Amino acid sequence: MNENICAVATPYGMGAIAVIRCSGPNAIELVQQVFQGADLTKKASHTLQHGQIVYQNEIIDEVLCGIFRAPTSFDGENMVEINCHGGILVTEKVLEVLLDIGFRLAERGEFSKRAFLNGKLDLTQAEAIMDLVSAKNEFALKSAEASLRKKTTQLIHRLRERLLDVLAKIEVNIDYPEYEDSVTVTREWILPVLNETTEEMEKILETSAISTMAIHGIQTIIVGKPNVGKSSLLNTLLEEDKAIVSSVAGTTRDLVDGTLTIGNLTLHLLDTAGIHQSEDEVEKIGIERTQKKLEQAQLVLLVLDLSRPLDEEDRFLWNLTEKKPRILVANKADLPHQWKIEGQIEISTVSGSGIDELLRRIKEMTKIEQIDVYQEDFLTNERQTRWMKEAHQALKNAKESCMNGVEVDLIEIDLKEAFDALGQITGEATPEELLTALFSKFCLGK
Repeated sequence: MNENICAVATPYGMGAIAVIRCSGPNAIELVQQVFQGADLTKKASHTLQHGQIVYQNEIIDEVLCGIFRAPTSFDGENMVEINCHGGILVTEKVLEVLLDIGFRLAERGEFSKRAFLNGKLDLTQAEAIMDLVSAKNEFALKSAEASLRKKTTQLIHRLRERLLDVLAKIEVNIDYPEYEDSVTVTREWILPVLNETTEEMEKILETSAISTMAIHGIQTIIVGKPNVGKSSLLNTLLEEDKAIVSSVAGTTRDLVDGTLTIGNLTLHLLDTAGIHQSEDEVEKIGIERTQKKLEQAQLVLLVLDLSRPLDEEDRFLWNLTEKKPRILVANKADLPHQWKIEGQIEISTVSGSGIDELLRRIKEMTKIEQIDVYQEDFLTNERQTRWMKEAHQALKNAKESCMNGVEVDLIEIDLKEAFDALGQITGEATPEELLTALFSKFCLGK
């Protein structure tokens, strides 16, 4: 990390100001080469200096430079944030000057990566930054803020501390049997700790399945045979004409998507080609894509025509989607009804009736409204959840070993695996970290 990097930190385009972030061991000295107005190298950290960017005797722009000295900056290195006017051309010219005097253009996420490597952020906090920027609802925003304040970090540390205590006691028993003050670790002593921890993990994983959908949105697919009102439903929910609506069967031949946010509910909606037998090659490709997307969907809105008797194609779709979280949407409720199925939501995309009831049912199914961001423990993305599942499985293996009479030093292998898997969530899974923690806890002096 000896290189000095820079990048535009604000969105590309016209605006009142643009911010160019510079970082590296010589960032302040390099910017000083083209800054007139004050000696940045002598200014205190976290101060703002007014001046001009001047290069080859040409005034490029009037700017404000924020000085942030290591190790108290965002990424732990010397940083300068140049606030220039927000025009595209002037921003590009300032950036070109910085590249000419020795800066390298930063890679995507490189400032946050440096913050992680310098111990300013752990992985959950780094991920929370992106969640904060991309938040589409109140739950996602509050969750990101909580993670930035180390809520997720503290959860993982609590679980790791519990396992570390067991590991440390096992190590003492194995390597220092003469240490009189240590607890004698037996399978019977370990098992209650494993039971408590696996139960807590199961609750965390259950809540995380809901929270991840709340934060990142629910992949929602609208399925039905042609001309039942799938595209009309998409347009009604989005309140815009995103999909083409026609009485001609097979009009939607490709996937049409949109995002809907109401309160803490964000739906990534996907309108699909009607699934039915077709000889049209283009339409057949659209149907194949629909079937692939159906496998990835977290929620299915199965749309059937309430004004027509159910047929074989309707029953085929009913069977195709039965293993997915599903809501039966009975469209065309403004016309005479031809059938009734328990649990159906009757709507009319013409009058808009039933849409509020549909959204209420979605909230009920996903349980998003039941989670308290600040009170409940949960993870925020699939990466974190995957490692929690790894840790949970390792502890289940340890429990099974305990009950089967396996020696404690072999059970320790599964405990270490769980400990390391949890460390992957925050980026702390290193053998050195485990050794340091073990010796700092017991101070054996041998």
